[in-house]
Amino acid sequence: MTYFLGVDGGNTKTIALVARPDGTIAGAGRGGCGDIYGQNGPDGAIAEIRRAVQAALAAAGAQEHELVAGGFSLAGADWPEDFALFEAELGRLGFGRTITVVNDALGALRAGAPGGVGVSLVCGTGIAIGARAADGRIWHGSFWLESLGAYELGRRMLRAILRAELAIEPPTALTARVLEHYGHAGVEQVLHAHTARGVPAPDVGRLARVLLDEAARGDPTAYRIATEQGRAMGDYALAAARQVGLLGTPFTLVLAGGVLRHPARLLAETLTARVREAAPDVQVVDSRFEPAVGALFLALDAAGVAIDQPLLARLAPTLPPPAFFAT
Repeated sequence: MTYFLGVDGGNTKTIALVARPDGTIAGAGRGGCGDIYGQNGPDGAIAEIRRAVQAALAAAGAQEHELVAGGFSLAGADWPEDFALFEAELGRLGFGRTITVVNDALGALRAGAPGGVGVSLVCGTGIAIGARAADGRIWHGSFWLESLGAYELGRRMLRAILRAELAIEPPTALTARVLEHYGHAGVEQVLHAHTARGVPAPDVGRLARVLLDEAARGDPTAYRIATEQGRAMGDYALAAARQVGLLGTPFTLVLAGGVLRHPARLLAETLTARVREAAPDVQVVDSRFEPAVGALFLALDAAGVAIDQPLLARLAPTLPPPAFFAT
């Protein structure tokens, strides 16, 4: 039996999928942070990727030597030396006779756009933005991007309630929601929890959902923070299109990531409106598949396997449930 491997490695989780040549998903596995710039460094990131792949192989009843090709969509694949590191380590681990490594934004693009041509914007803990033209030109935002995404939404939300508590800014409904979220009686307790010595700070990114809820309900402070982020994301999506020569032509903009799946669509609507100011013919789509599927497509591409409707019809119903991919 031969198999194909697709891996999406991010800051909060790593997902691995093992598929048969006909597209059927045979196994899936999860690991932690797969970003070599993350807190556990390159060794820790490679260990988490390995953990996810080995879990997927075990679920499939497969072994490394049966992997024809591996596709890897990875946060931290930013500079040439990063690609060299990933390719050397993943090759050493035997995760495919052919190994393809791309920045995580481009795996998401391959998952959501026909042929992987267009612009992708993935909003999770942080953001990833990438673009690919039909002639093969690629660009990914990497360190060009400012801090955006769930972590930054939560950080700005905390700052807003601190300023409101000091009467620098008007009162906001965010204060009550943050107190409820953490189970604290006052804002000072929240501040202490995030700054006290010797105590791990709460995950501020989890506040993003609260902020988007309140923005949808019309809280002015929440609305301002969300729309500022949406416009900034739109600016970077346009920059990505410009870098590969797509601006001025109709192109696909793929939206992906947990933050953009929030039921309140303000963030997605704001960034889309910003893009349409300069690219009125853009086609905005929510990705049908998770980025790990895009990584799997890259492995299939490398082996010359056609990703046609019959293959997709076998792949889709065999994917893990949505909860498996959730952060």
